[in-house]
Amino acid sequence: MKELLYLNKYLLNYKYHLLLGTVFIIITNVVAILPAQIVRHVINLVKENIDLYRLFDSTGLQEELYGIFAKSIMLAGLLIVAMAVLRGIFLFFVRQTIIVMSRMIEYDLKNEIYQHYQTLPLSFYRQNNTGDLMARISEDVSRVRMYLGPAIMYGINLITLVIIVITYMIIVNPKLTFYSLIPLPVLSISIYLVSNVMNKRSEEIQQSLSSLSTFVQEAFSGIRVLKSFVREVESEHQFARESLIYRDKSLKLTFVNSLFFPLMMGLIGLSVLLTVFIGGTQVIDGSLTIGNIAEFIIYVNMLTWPVASLGWVTSLIQRAAASQKRINEFLKVKTDIVSLQDLREKIKGEIVFDKVSFTYPDSGIEALKDISFKVERGQSIAIIGTTGSGKSTIANIICRLYNVTEGVVKIDEHDIKNYNLTHLRQAIGYVPQDVFLFSDSIKNNIGFGNGELSQDQIIQAAKDSDLFSNINQFPNGFETTLGERGITLSGGQKQRVSIARAIVRKPKILILDDSLSAVDTKTEHTILSNLQRIMKDCTTVIISHRVSSAKLADHILVLDGGCIIEQGSERTLLAQNGVYRELYDKQIQVDEIMP
Repeated sequence: MKELLYLNKYLLNYKYHLLLGTVFIIITNVVAILPAQIVRHVINLVKENIDLYRLFDSTGLQEELYGIFAKSIMLAGLLIVAMAVLRGIFLFFVRQTIIVMSRMIEYDLKNEIYQHYQTLPLSFYRQNNTGDLMARISEDVSRVRMYLGPAIMYGINLITLVIIVITYMIIVNPKLTFYSLIPLPVLSISIYLVSNVMNKRSEEIQQSLSSLSTFVQEAFSGIRVLKSFVREVESEHQFARESLIYRDKSLKLTFVNSLFFPLMMGLIGLSVLLTVFIGGTQVIDGSLTIGNIAEFIIYVNMLTWPVASLGWVTSLIQRAAASQKRINEFLKVKTDIVSLQDLREKIKGEIVFDKVSFTYPDSGIEALKDISFKVERGQSIAIIGTTGSGKSTIANIICRLYNVTEGVVKIDEHDIKNYNLTHLRQAIGYVPQDVFLFSDSIKNNIGFGNGELSQDQIIQAAKDSDLFSNINQFPNGFETTLGERGITLSGGQKQRVSIARAIVRKPKILILDDSLSAVDTKTEHTILSNLQRIMKDCTTVIISHRVSSAKLADHILVLDGGCIIEQGSERTLLAQNGVYRELYDKQIQVDEIMP
């Protein structure tokens, strides 16, 4: 229960739901035992007066006596129906308090986890896979809700009903109470053991279903590759193997389920048998009435499910505790990407890297080594280098997705760590290397960073990224809905949507991280020409492995192995006949061969 203590703050928030639910459960159980007492009185009434009824056979008094019996039994029947209706009403109130409380806490907990996820640094997401993150916010929270709802509800019901019913049974006849309740603890323990097996096999089924779903998702997402390499048959065979595993695990769970109800009914039957046998002997010696036996049978049946649920509730609590432990593991992870001074000063765009080194915390790879450069407000800098040279790491650091290991990064002469994170990132337009588009309209994807954009602003951004003519070719224009991850568009079109999304914000710092790699040279020149106007009003960082993207930059850095090996203007670097000149000559030759 230690892990579940975390949920006490939510139970405190919804304490009135819990208290009212408890009151309704007590009222429900009090109302539930009244029909048993009515049945006892009716049976005893009939038993005690049946001989008198027969004595007045064929007389008018017999009819009068029958009328009295009929009215009494009718009244008793109506009282039992009224009690059942009243109990149903209060059971409705029980669920409208405790189960509703569990759904509200589930909502709050999911929001807390999701909000916490968004505060965590990129290193956290590099260390944990997406499936695990989703499982904790969906499957684990659902298991916790079963503790907050059904487990608490049935637990309170068990405690109150056992106290009320067993107390009354003992008052009536302690010996019959003892014998009639013997099978119930055995029933509870048996159901606990069976529930554990069922839960274990259910988890195995969930894992198998997860594997099956992952396989199907990958197959459909990569259907082009699958068809291109003619792997449909092999894919079908693999799907059949995964389906077979799922089927076998499901059959094992079905086998355990088939034992559940026979076990429960058998032990209930044994309890009723003991009640009738022991009660019958006491009826014979005159210490008990037949009505008491009927009353005890009703009580036993009333206790059966609450006592049986003890094992189920225990299992629910164990599963919830395990799930809450997994949730707590993530909730205890704290981000080091925090604002030191909550600075919200207007950002102009000057960027300074002063002896910056950076090592990825998850992999231990040293991505940057003693990097120093300065970009004045309104200037542009191009960062050129081969794959793995540290180019994208610089972009991540400017966006403060990571903290530097050594050195200082300043924006407008302020340490980047002092800025309010939201304020800092709102001033940055970032086009990532790995373009991600949402399953939404092109218009909403372009306006993703700012929900208050006019149609004219979105159109202008599309024109500046050389995307407008492509969009007009779609039947629905800007309202065209993109497929998953933008699969509707080509690679170049996706990059241009990403560029439009960044520039429409009119950022003070624009970062283009290899954002033109999927477009042809002509389109690249068009986009860069259009960006010249935008780049006058902001500081631009152009990251690329193509020297053609660096032509507009005021200053060029050449990275290799996380170090700056050359820097200067394009004319200076070409005159040095170094690494940049070598890259330039090679790419110019390629452009001449492949116009």
